Amino acid sequence: MASNPTQDLQDEILNTIRKSQETVIDAIKAWVETIQSITPKIPSMQVPGADKLPKPEELVASTYDFAEQLLASQRKFAEEVLKATTSLMPGTEDTK
Repeated sequence: MASNPTQDLQDEILNTIRKSQETVIDAIKAWVETIQSITPKIPSMQVPGADKLPKPEELVASTYDFAEQLLASQRKFAEEVLKATTSLMPGTEDTK
């Protein structure tokens, strides 16, 4: 299988980002453990209307679902623009 320089670079960037994210998560976990060990337990408080707010994990999921849909829409738009302007590119003939 031939190497694709663009794909290789993308894979390297994604791998670096993943490793950086893992490092940050490990640091956050260590920070949380430290804070929990030195602070007293705070009693739970009931905030009016809090039960109607989305849970943090629901908010993250819905935000990323929206971003995924937006990105797919933008990709389709860019592909349609390319298709509509292909005949203007050097070396192509107008197919209409």
